[in-house]
Amino acid sequence: MPYHWPKDTDFALLELDVLDRDCPFCGRLMHICDHRYRHFHSLEGPVELVCKLNHCPDRACQGHAKTKSPELEMTIALPRMAIGWDVFCWIGHRRFSRHWSITQIQSELSDQYHIKISDDSISSYIQSYQAMLAARQEDPPTLRQQYQSVDEVVLCIDGLQPEKGHETLYVVRELTQKRVWFAEPLISATAQEVRRLIAKAKQWVESMDKKVGLWLSDRQDAFVTGIAVEFPGVPHRYCENHFLRDVAKPVLEVDSHAKVTMRKKVRGLRKIEQAVLKQQGVEALKDTTAADADPPAGVVVPAIASPPRTDSAEAVVLDYCAAVRGIVNDDQGGPLQPPGLRMAEALSEVRESIQRNLDEEKGGSQRSNLAVWPVASTEVSTPCGVNTRQSEATSKRSRKSRRPLNPKAAVVRPARRGSRN
Repeated sequence: MPYHWPKDTDFALLELDVLDRDCPFCGRLMHICDHRYRHFHSLEGPVELVCKLNHCPDRACQGHAKTKSPELEMTIALPRMAIGWDVFCWIGHRRFSRHWSITQIQSELSDQYHIKISDDSISSYIQSYQAMLAARQEDPPTLRQQYQSVDEVVLCIDGLQPEKGHETLYVVRELTQKRVWFAEPLISATAQEVRRLIAKAKQWVESMDKKVGLWLSDRQDAFVTGIAVEFPGVPHRYCENHFLRDVAKPVLEVDSHAKVTMRKKVRGLRKIEQAVLKQQGVEALKDTTAADADPPAGVVVPAIASPPRTDSAEAVVLDYCAAVRGIVNDDQGGPLQPPGLRMAEALSEVRESIQRNLDEEKGGSQRSNLAVWPVASTEVSTPCGVNTRQSEATSKRSRKSRRPLNPKAAVVRPARRGSRN
C-alpha cells in the first residue's frame, strides 16, 4: 500500500542525474528522457527525490528503448520504501542492538523525528534488515577480508533451545573472530542432516583457503561422527560449558539440598513484618485519636491527619526482612557459582550486619526492639547451634532457684547466643 503524505508536507528537494552518460551500446551521449519522483522520510525531514532518467537518442540503438537511472539513487533510499537508508539503519540498530520493541521504535520516530509509519511497516523493515544482515554475514569477499590475518580457524556447532512449537536452531560459529557463519533450523537432528551443515562449513573453509585448528561441540553422536568424516585429523574437543555443566551435576544436587536446608532455618519473616506493621498501625491510631480530640473553644484546627510515625528500628527490621527474602528466592548462578553457596554467603553478610548494629546499639528505642525481636528470635535464631555448656549451667541454676524466669529475657538470651555462632 502506498504511503499517504499530508498535503502540507514540506519536502527538501534532491535531484540526481546519471553519472556515466555514455550509451553502453553505441557510445553516444545519452539524453534526459523522463523524470521519476519519489518521497521518503529521512532523519533530517521529508525528502522529494527527483531522478533524471537517460536513454540513447538514436532510435536504431538498443539503448534507446532502455532507460538508465542515477547510480546514487540506491545509496540514498531503497526502491518501494518510504524511508531512507538512515532511518532504515536506525530502526535495525534500535531493534537488535538496544532490543527496543516495535511500539517503542514507532513512538520514538514519531516524537523525535516526526516520522509516522505503521507498526506493520516497521515489522517489514526489520525483516528486510535481518535478511540483509544475514546476507552480509555470508558474503565471501567480506569473509575473506575479515580473515585475511587469520592463519587457522576454530569452529563450533551447537543447537539452540527453540521456542515452543519451533525447530531447534543449529548454529555454526567461528571463535577466533567471534562470528556466526550460518544457522539453520532442523526438524530432526539426524546424523545426515547435521553432517550436511558440517560439510557446508568445510566449503566455507576451502573457499577462504584456511586451516581448521579445532572443533568444539558437545558429545552428541551426530556431531562426533560428522566432524570425524568431514574433518579427518582435526582435533575435536568437548565444549567447556557442557563439560562444566555435566561435571557439576553432583555438586549442584548437593547445593540444591543445602538451599532447602537453609530455607527451612530462615523462617518467620512474615511474622516479623506483621508485628512491625501492627505496631505501626497502633501508633498511627493513637496519633489519629489524639488529633480528633475536641479542640478548645475558639480554636480552629485544620482537618488534616498527621502521617503515621515510623520508628527507625522498625524501618530497619523491614529492610532486613526484604533483603533476606530476596536472598532466599534468588536461584541465579552456574556451575562455578552455585546458588546455594551464594545464598550462604549473603545470609552470613546479613547476620554480620545485624550483629554490628546490635553491638553499636543502633536500631532505635528498647521499646520497639522488645516488640519485634522476640518473634525474630524464636522463628529465625532458634535453629542455630546453642552452646551446650551454657545451656547445662542454665538448667542447673534454674533447678536450684524455683523463681519464675522473665519470659522476655528467656526469649532474648538464646538469640544473643545464636548470633555469636
